[in-house]
Amino acid sequence: MGFLKRILRPNSQETPSAPVAPGSFEKLSDDELQVHMGIKTYGAFELTDAIRPSYDIQVSPRQGFRYDKYVDEASGATTPVIMAAASKSLLMDTFLEMIDHLGNVADVVLETSHHSSSHHEDLYREHIDLPVLKSILMEFEDVLLNDGCTGIAIINPAQQQEVQLDEHKLLIAYGAPLDGFRETLISQDVYPDDQIRFITEAEHVHSSSERLYDRFQQLKTRLGVEDESNAAAW
Repeated sequence: MGFLKRILRPNSQETPSAPVAPGSFEKLSDDELQVHMGIKTYGAFELTDAIRPSYDIQVSPRQGFRYDKYVDEASGATTPVIMAAASKSLLMDTFLEMIDHLGNVADVVLETSHHSSSHHEDLYREHIDLPVLKSILMEFEDVLLNDGCTGIAIINPAQQQEVQLDEHKLLIAYGAPLDGFRETLISQDVYPDDQIRFITEAEHVHSSSERLYDRFQQLKTRLGVEDESNAAAW
C-alpha cells in the first residue's frame, strides 16, 4: 500500500493544531483498511489512488463545482475561486484544458508533503512555455493523479490567475474572470452544484508510495523547480 497520511477536519474546519476526536480510521484492522482503500468508485464517481474519504463516508465524493472566495489575511483582499471535483477519467484532460486559459507562458509551483503530515513545501519554476509544460504533465500523469502528497499549481502572474490540481485531486481556479474555467468544466460534464461538499471538508486519508515518490523526484527534475527560499533569493 505504501504509506498513508491521515487528515482530520473537525467541524469541517482546517485547524490542524486543534484537538480532534478519534476518527473513523482509529480502530480499523489492517484488513478493513485495505478493503476501504480498495474502493475506487462512489456511485458514478471514480477516485484516483491518491485519497479516500473517511471510513464512515462523512462526505461521499461526487462530480461538480461551486464558487468560493479566497481572503488574504494580511490585506483583506478577496479573490474569486472555482472549486471542482472531476471523476478520474476526466480529471487530467479537464486540468489541461483549464490551464489553456492562462496564456502561452506560465509559472509552476510543485507542492510536496511527502515528509510532513501538517504542511507542504512549494517548489517554483518561472516562465515555462505552456506546450512544453503540458507535455511534461502528460508524461507524469501517474504521479499527478495518484500521489496524495503531490500537488501542482500553474500561474499567470500578469493575469493574476491560477489553476491548481491539488494533492486531494481537486481542481481549483483563482482569479477573475472565471467564465473560461466554468465553460471548460461544463464542457467536461462537471456542472455547478452549490450544495456540493468536497473530500477536504471531512476526515480523509492520503496515499502515496516509494514508487510515486521516485516519480515525483523525476517530475521535479524535468520541471527544473527550486524551493521557495532559493527562488526568493533571485
